[in-house]
Amino acid sequence: MSSDLTGHAGELAVAVAQAHGVETMFTLSGAHVFPLYDGAVKAEPPLRLLDVRHEQTAAFAAEATGKLTRTPGLAVLTAGPGVTNGLSAVAQAQFAGSPLVVVGGRAPQGRWGTGALQELDQPPIFAPVSKLARTIPTAGDLVDGMHEAFVTAGSSHRGPVFVDVPMDELFASASGALPDVTVPRGADPDTDALAQVATLLAGADRPVLILGTDVWADHAEEAALRFVETSGVPAITNGMGRGVVPGGHPLLVTKARSHALGNADLVVVVGTPLDFRLNYGEFGGRDGATPARVVHVADSPGQLSGHAALAGSVSGDLTSVFDGLLAELERAPRPDRSTWVGDLQAAVAAATERDAALLGAEADPIHPARIYGELVPRLADDAVVIGDGGDFVSFAGKFVEPKRPGGWLDPGPYGCLGAGLGAAIAARLARPSAQVVLLLGDGAAGFSLMDVDTLVRHGLPVVMVMGNNSAWGLEKGPMQMLYGYDVIADLAPRTAYDEVVRALGGAGETVTDPRQVGPALDRAFASGVPYLVNVITDVDATYPRTSFGV
Repeated sequence: MSSDLTGHAGELAVAVAQAHGVETMFTLSGAHVFPLYDGAVKAEPPLRLLDVRHEQTAAFAAEATGKLTRTPGLAVLTAGPGVTNGLSAVAQAQFAGSPLVVVGGRAPQGRWGTGALQELDQPPIFAPVSKLARTIPTAGDLVDGMHEAFVTAGSSHRGPVFVDVPMDELFASASGALPDVTVPRGADPDTDALAQVATLLAGADRPVLILGTDVWADHAEEAALRFVETSGVPAITNGMGRGVVPGGHPLLVTKARSHALGNADLVVVVGTPLDFRLNYGEFGGRDGATPARVVHVADSPGQLSGHAALAGSVSGDLTSVFDGLLAELERAPRPDRSTWVGDLQAAVAAATERDAALLGAEADPIHPARIYGELVPRLADDAVVIGDGGDFVSFAGKFVEPKRPGGWLDPGPYGCLGAGLGAAIAARLARPSAQVVLLLGDGAAGFSLMDVDTLVRHGLPVVMVMGNNSAWGLEKGPMQMLYGYDVIADLAPRTAYDEVVRALGGAGETVTDPRQVGPALDRAFASGVPYLVNVITDVDATYPRTSFGV
């Protein structure tokens, strides 16, 4: 059912955004986009305006909003440098499949080619990292153009859309009819492909299921858990797939990941690319065994791997995929996999026992794992945990197992530092009653810590936990391994980042004694303000990794 809209282009844009479920406009003030602010203020109800200190934070906040709410987030960036400051967040959204709409200001069309302030043809810059990047040329095109942007961003496979509007047209008045705002669901999966995958599953002795971000993004978390529990196939989760199978579940074997993927005879990967994080889709083969067969499942055909040797694949609405596979499996005899599942559960138990020593380490300087030993027991089931860092956040991936889906945010495969403060802003707005914990490396903090000011001004309490090893830990170790030395990998020792947070109106403290990590976290959670627990950690206690992303 369409509705008629009239007003200046900023009012029209806000009306379309609100019709698509947008509740917040993330921005940093700029004259090229003033009509959008006027539209937000005068809307009924008004659209929340949240202004930041760097445009990257606005774009990262909108990207995280898309991840958390599964409705496209909205960032509005003024022309020129305001727009280009948001480019990394748009690229992150493209790699992570995050629904995001970025509206940019643009120099006036009536002055184009004469050297107006910040005159730049911006869509070609965004085209390689967007589902759609275009200029909406006139106020009269605004309603249809914005509607197209939101539908495109929110449809499988989800991702970012960039549009800009000439300044003179943004101030102009027009009218338009708002189309039906329903976002189409994914396609039905091919029944023959489902049957082929089900046959592979039915014949596998040692299958493993990997659940990724798109399981959450495609609203398939309930179907995925139903599939795991009904089929009995053990699962590993990554990205926003974390929590789909809750931490502690007997079929969650993420802690035995290496053992599971090294010994599997079939790996079914759902909702995540076969990239460097998953050894490019090569599994099994441990100790001379036959490599595992691989099945890739995606929400749309374009997401299926083009480089891996696949035994089967299927794409479409992921709830339909999971339920369709279950229906197919009901017609096949179920093999006894109790030995395989028991073997993986024993490996999980052994890993948990090994981890206990690190999680309780009394080392001085503090081992990063001790922070998680104190933090994890303090996390509520609905906590939102955000990772923004390299080596320190790698430990989080090892030790934090969310109890619910939709509670884990990391940069995804693009690996962009500086996303954390924006994500924390988004999480506090999207989940007002939940714990919001931002895990920061001291290196990553340098990209965005100034936006603590945004948290303070808008009354958004967040617990920030920093692993401060005074180095670029993810680079220092590998450089030493390659060259026998390192350069430009050290930061100033024991920098008091908590004093920066206090200067901006928050609170915090530095911790050097492992026995004080827990009490400091308690004070942070009880504070009701943005609070940084700045933990001085051992630079030599690095995350044991087997891959450097190449």
